Amino acid sequence: MSDRSTIKRKPERGIQEKSELYKVLDEGLVAHVGIICEEEGKTYPLVIPMFYARQEDQLLLHGSAASRLLRDIKKGIEVCVEITLLDGIVLARAAVNISMNYRSVVIFGKAKEIVDYEKKVEALDLVVEHGIPGRMKDVRENTEKEVKATTVLELPLDEYSMKVRTGPPIDDFGDFTSPAWAGVIPLGVSVGEPEPEISGGERSMPPYVSNWKRG
Repeated sequence: MSDRSTIKRKPERGIQEKSELYKVLDEGLVAHVGIICEEEGKTYPLVIPMFYARQEDQLLLHGSAASRLLRDIKKGIEVCVEITLLDGIVLARAAVNISMNYRSVVIFGKAKEIVDYEKKVEALDLVVEHGIPGRMKDVRENTEKEVKATTVLELPLDEYSMKVRTGPPIDDFGDFTSPAWAGVIPLGVSVGEPEPEISGGERSMPPYVSNWKRG
């Protein structure tokens, strides 16, 4: 843990166990990847949402080889990645105590490009399987041209901070007589009925589609 990954606000919500970090990463779908850009004497922040995957103790990021963000990251600059799972809106009796239940991870470090072709193919397959487990056995694999047109980075999960809030609202004693309703509205990912694309003819729906859920 470094100074920048040390939780200063509500440190009691901090989680250090790596097994808990893995659970959040494996359940999440979108990572917000941030860097500081320098261009023509100007400095500005840039944050891009990205699909990702975890491979053991590495976070895998991928995108077009033309991506400005990925081109800058693979040069060795510092990167910050944030992933949050929102589990509930916490309604307290006083506005100041309204909160949210969440599991949040912030990862710091320098990412390295995966240049070995076989490792790159494996990483791209893992990204697909992270979002839709079982999908790779049914789809056409990436061609060599498609693999070369994609940049894949691995970010070590060495420096991170994780915070979690669970449970009911925390009201001040004097607010318990308030007529306002208090409690938690649970949140999750609502999965609708899959909508088939039939331009190539109808296909039977595989269980990994009909039974899909986050994580």
